Amino acid sequence: MKIQWRLRMAAAQREVWTGTELRRLLAEKAGLELSSASVSALFTKEPSQVKMTTLAALCTALECTPNDLIEVDTTPVKRPIAPPRPVADLPQAVSARGRSMPPL
Repeated sequence: MKIQWRLRMAAAQREVWTGTELRRLLAEKAGLELSSASVSALFTKEPSQVKMTTLAALCTALECTPNDLIEVDTTPVKRPIAPPRPVADLPQAVSARGRSMPPL
């Protein structure tokens, strides 16, 4: 599975070119005050996690959906085929004439 953060593309499609513009939109339209550093990080890096409230605010500010911001590729990962494991020799059953336990 592969996840791609597309905030910069979604913002550009809506003619939001800088973190300052995005920060202003977040405050005006969504009521979310983020630091310049936080907005810059969202704009330039792929986050490892995003709060749902932040995602909702971004969608409100940019008038988009989460699908516009996050692209998820759910193609199954191909794994190399492992060679079959050798089966360990199982203990042989006791012969019909032999005993499994000594007599009492």
